[in-house]
Amino acid sequence: MTTRTYTRYEVRDHVARLTLNRPDKKNALNRGMRKEIQDSFLDMKNNAQIWVAIIMAEGDTFCSGKDLMEEIDPATDDGTVLSNDELFLYQRSIYKPVIVALNGACLAQGAGFALSSDIIVMSERASIGWPQVKRGISSVSGPSQGAHALPWTQAMGHLLRGKTISAQDALRLGLANEVVPHDELAACAERWAAEILENAPLAVQGIKEAARRGQDLPLESRMRLARDVADRVLLSEDAKEGILAFKEKRKPVWTGR
Repeated sequence: MTTRTYTRYEVRDHVARLTLNRPDKKNALNRGMRKEIQDSFLDMKNNAQIWVAIIMAEGDTFCSGKDLMEEIDPATDDGTVLSNDELFLYQRSIYKPVIVALNGACLAQGAGFALSSDIIVMSERASIGWPQVKRGISSVSGPSQGAHALPWTQAMGHLLRGKTISAQDALRLGLANEVVPHDELAACAERWAAEILENAPLAVQGIKEAARRGQDLPLESRMRLARDVADRVLLSEDAKEGILAFKEKRKPVWTGR
């Protein structure tokens, strides 16, 4: 793992917790932060002891987007650090639930990370949006993700004006799962993680895998894919434990096998 300067990362009780930790720069994404996020995502995906992940941030801003002040010498860029766009795609290939807890403004590329997650909980102070048009530039995550997560007119209304979406409007529009008082945000994210952990991890991962991989497929293909995944999960030790625990009227003990 990279020495951490811009993030914190820990794995405890089957939960990975990634914290953006560059509050003095409003958690703007520079190359070093991308590398640390990349390493975290790699562990989330491949570490069998991780069943759920939470992404949060220090300071009053979740992420202000790309660090526009950073200049990277092409001669020093060896291609080993994924771009923001590549990180969004990689995040979507992690078939474990990813919860994002938005403590404040979540803008531009930051919004891409939020919409590549599965559960979004927001502080009442938080907002989400793509202000790029105010800087004379376009966006990738806005039109590729925001315009698909929102009704078209709502998406265009925000994207074309560079207007942010408040926490309450995000909840109303279906972008957020829950909005809570600011000092309850961390507890809210942990509660969602705990409720997911009550269920068999391989079954949970199977649900997400089938849903993600099937998003752009026609119905029949989606159903075949979901059946293949479900049949695979049915062979797991946890599936046998779940059925046995139901018969014995007791709480199942999951092992992730």
